[in-house]
Order: sequence, then C-alpha cells, then structure tokens
Amino acid sequence: MNQNLGDLDVAEMPLPKDVASAAKASPAEAPAAGELGRDLDQSAILLDIDGTLLDLAPTPREVWVPPGLAKTLNRLLERTSGALALVSGRSLNDIDLIFAPEQFPAVGGHGAEMRISQDSEAVATHAPPMDRELKRRLAAIAKLSPGILLEDKGYSLALHYRLAPHAEKAIYEAVSLIRADLPNAPIEVLPGKCVCEIKHSGFTKATGVLELMAHEPFKGRRPIFIGDDVTDEAVFGIMPDLGGLAFSVGRRATGVADHFDEPRDVREWLAHLLDDEAAAGR
Repeated sequence: MNQNLGDLDVAEMPLPKDVASAAKASPAEAPAAGELGRDLDQSAILLDIDGTLLDLAPTPREVWVPPGLAKTLNRLLERTSGALALVSGRSLNDIDLIFAPEQFPAVGGHGAEMRISQDSEAVATHAPPMDRELKRRLAAIAKLSPGILLEDKGYSLALHYRLAPHAEKAIYEAVSLIRADLPNAPIEVLPGKCVCEIKHSGFTKATGVLELMAHEPFKGRRPIFIGDDVTDEAVFGIMPDLGGLAFSVGRRATGVADHFDEPRDVREWLAHLLDDEAAAGR
C-alpha cells in the first residue's frame, strides 16, 4: 500500500475495492478527543472532504453538507487561530461551491493549488495544467458506457463510475493503453472509490500539505490529518516527519493512529474536540 502509485503501470495497481478489503479493520470506537481538544492552540486540523467529512454520493455534485458542520469548522478555525484546512482532490472553486457561502483555507487539486487563509488569494503550487490533447484522449474514455461521468479539474481529469461499476476494468484498461502509447507523458493515475483520476505527476496531497505547513498559522504546529482514500495515504506517510497524527475513515490504513467507521463519526468527533477544549478552559 505504501508503494508510489506513480511508479506503477495501471494494470499492476490494486483496484480500490482490493485495497479497501485488504485494509478493512473491525469496527472500533472513534479516537479519544480529550487530549487533542486541550491542545487546539498548538494543532493544525487538516481534513479530506469526500468520504471523510461528507458522505459519498452517486455523483460528485450530489454531496451534501450536513447542518452544523460549517459551524463546527468555523469554530475550529477560530480555536486554532486559522490553522484548519480542507485537503482535497477537488478544485478550490469546487470546494467553495460545496461549502458556500463559507470559505475555508484549503489545499485543492491534489496539491495543485492552495489558499492559506479565508481571505487570501488562491495560488497554484507550481503545478502545470494537463496537456490538452492528452486530456481529450482521456475524456473520450467516458464514452465507453452510460453512467461514466467526466470531471475536468484543470490540473487533473476524473472518470467517475459509481453509476457504471461494470465499466471499472474497461476504464483502467483504456487508461493503460493511452499510457503505453505515451510512455514519456508525466502523468500519474490515482485509483479511488469508484473513480479513476489522472493528473500531472510531481504534486500530491502530501506535497501540498508540506507547502501549507511551511506557512503561518500552520508553521510549527502539530498536524492532525483525517482522510479515507488511497490518495490520502501519501499524507498519512508524512505525518511522523511533521510530528503529527493521521486517522483514516472506513478502514484502518497503514501508518494511522486510529480510524473512524464513517464520516458521521468524524463530524461528531470534531464537535467533541470543541467540547473538550472548552471544558479544559474552565
């Protein structure tokens, strides 16, 4: 699981369902929030979105922000003096649409872009857009079957097949053929939960988090990262180097301190962080 996906041919990659079944752990209680809640002034809260904060939906546009979540995130943002960020494969523009009218610090596009504070300008992190011709060829894969949804994120392209699970093998085979035809193309394939995403190599969620942690107010704090998917494993891997903690969702991933069963547990845990921090101040 810790092998760099960028070094694998798509045909050799474990498909998402194989990764999940291999790492699936027995249900456990959510990680204790008490100690972390008392240290929010020294922590940086980093949160994946889909499958972590929000429940997965049939299509990316159908995700739903539960009542109270934005309030919890804003309170955590205040308690950490701004050191809270969303870390997602979605673009910053897409993140803002989901949480509108709220806007949060974020690392978007798998590390391709970043916003360090609520009121700062979004910046690209030296990530070149994907080649137009390559994107055109990859986009044509969506015609393999009804139900395959194409999402152009600018820095990457995603093929969602939650509505066409039978097309999974055909999608990955088609991507493999394109990669074989363009062996020198600097691209990386990210298998996810009912999605195959192709992006320019050289940046990941981990590189984005490293860049974020070099800036105030994140600098010098202990990061706490929560994620659920294969693309989050790179961030799990760098948490020890940053003196941080990682938690996975839905499965016990390699290198995490603990795990949550589902996004609802994550949302409740974040709210408990605030409760414990308030109790410690009394």
